[in-house]
Amino acid sequence: MENSEIVVFVTDREGSEHTIEVPVDMNLNLMEVMKGSDLDVKATCGGMALCSTCHVYVLSTHSLPEPTDAEEDMLDQAFDVEDNSRLGCQIKISAELNGLKVKLAPEGA
Repeated sequence: MENSEIVVFVTDREGSEHTIEVPVDMNLNLMEVMKGSDLDVKATCGGMALCSTCHVYVLSTHSLPEPTDAEEDMLDQAFDVEDNSRLGCQIKISAELNGLKVKLAPEGA
């Protein structure tokens, strides 16, 4: 694998882990990667942090940027929020995220 791609691991809601190769030079976010990999992510708001349909739990110890106020506000309204909850649309893909592990949160009621 060349340096222009990283690997992320996403566990779906059924518990299956998906290994996804992601280019780092396309300005993608995690929600777009998951949606493009046919995972069950609705992305209703299109990545604007206005819904929580791309809610994930970050399982690895990667250093991520702090959530924005908009992301925190949306997580305050989401279901099943944990300390490691993030919105996939707010996690920008970069070389530093190689090996990132996340799990899709349960769908809200």
